[in-house]
Amino acid sequence: MDSLLLNLRITVPSCLYVKDPESSDLGKKIIEQSIFQIDKWGMETLTFKKLGDAIGSNESSVYRYFENKHKLLMYLCSWYWGWLEYQVVLHCYSIKNPKEKLEKALTVISQKVLEDSNFSFVNEPALSRIIINENAKSFLTKKVDEENDEGAFASYKRLVLTLSKIITEVAPKYSYPKSLANTVIETAHHQHFLREHFKSITENTTAAPTSFLIHLVRNTIQ
Repeated sequence: MDSLLLNLRITVPSCLYVKDPESSDLGKKIIEQSIFQIDKWGMETLTFKKLGDAIGSNESSVYRYFENKHKLLMYLCSWYWGWLEYQVVLHCYSIKNPKEKLEKALTVISQKVLEDSNFSFVNEPALSRIIINENAKSFLTKKVDEENDEGAFASYKRLVLTLSKIITEVAPKYSYPKSLANTVIETAHHQHFLREHFKSITENTTAAPTSFLIHLVRNTIQ
């Protein structure tokens, strides 16, 4: 298992980059520093010039990897969703009981993210905060259908299908497993946002929303 993890790579759709950032140390520095910059200052203030300065290069170096900062954000979001699917599969593959598997999947999706030492150039806790605060900006655009046709959202859709299959194992007659799966994923991250910014309108103020989501799904599919 350890040797497999050493060679593990999260697949990101090639339409999101000009050159694969994982193919070079410079590309990995761009990913590492972009996560730091967006997490600290927000997407609005990010520029490729600032990013180039942060990696000790120039903005033209960043353009060799990404067409613009929207594509960079989409890349980061796609990487996160692919990584989260990997976490769900990793933690659920040996669980035989469907209900236990579903609860574990919901736990993985909703829990506070910890750093994963298998990917040294990605700070997963910081990236999860970017997803919570910035993910909607990656798809609420006029080009969403065109980007979807290109496969830009394949990682997210694959995560939804993975979770929907686990839901179907528990409730094969339930009519809306995909709708429930994407609702759960979005709700999990939105509850973390509410916990941070609007505590008066959520009960999930001191812990991850895992118990709430398990309760929600159980009562929905029973």
